[in-house]
Amino acid sequence: MRAIVAYDGTRYGGSQVQANAPTVQAELERALGTILRHDVRVVLAGRTDAGVHATGQVMSFRSDQELDREAIRRGVNALLPADIAIRDVDVAGEDFHARYSATGRTYEYRIRNAPQREPLERHREHWVPQAIDVDAMERATGMLVGCHDLAAFAIGRSGERTIRRAEWHREGTLLRFEIEANGFLRGAVRGIVGTLLWAGRGHITVERFGEILRGRDRSAAGPSAPALGLCLIHVAYDKDRSRPAEGE
Repeated sequence: MRAIVAYDGTRYGGSQVQANAPTVQAELERALGTILRHDVRVVLAGRTDAGVHATGQVMSFRSDQELDREAIRRGVNALLPADIAIRDVDVAGEDFHARYSATGRTYEYRIRNAPQREPLERHREHWVPQAIDVDAMERATGMLVGCHDLAAFAIGRSGERTIRRAEWHREGTLLRFEIEANGFLRGAVRGIVGTLLWAGRGHITVERFGEILRGRDRSAAGPSAPALGLCLIHVAYDKDRSRPAEGE
């Protein structure tokens, strides 16, 4: 089966199970195991880091039991902590794998560019009180679309990914960055945003951003933007390239 998962990643060490920190996967497996009365291994479409959120994460799991989708949704949500929920539970084909069947992922990064922070959004957006040249950031962002090795922004190994869309949306003092690709290297989105902020604050030129992208040297790029602004909003499968109406 598969389901869409939403979570506030603030208090978790990431999505994947690990020994010394609470994780989203561990909570999902605990709740499902209680409902199904056997151990369950959950596969997640995206490996989000500590503090990163999701509204469109996808999980898959297997069970030999005959499952009622609505009963699973209600039962699991009743057992999950308040900062995790599942929806759209459905039967998946035998060959479906939440991670390896995915054909694309879309992330959103939120920046509040205002003199005053928004306390109610403190776990969901990165507050930047200084002036930002958004036009410069948009020009630099245009260089990202296409096939690139994202090593300049990532943690660990390098590798080419195809960025299908990268754009900024301005909503008053809120800046939303959306980026869609066939996949991402670990930490790449936060590294991209951090370096775009360098361009927006005048630390580098737009042309220099392009040089950093092509140079594939992480030490030349900006610091990673904080995890709290990042959210996985959509995972695409097969011919599904559109975002759902509800919007990780």
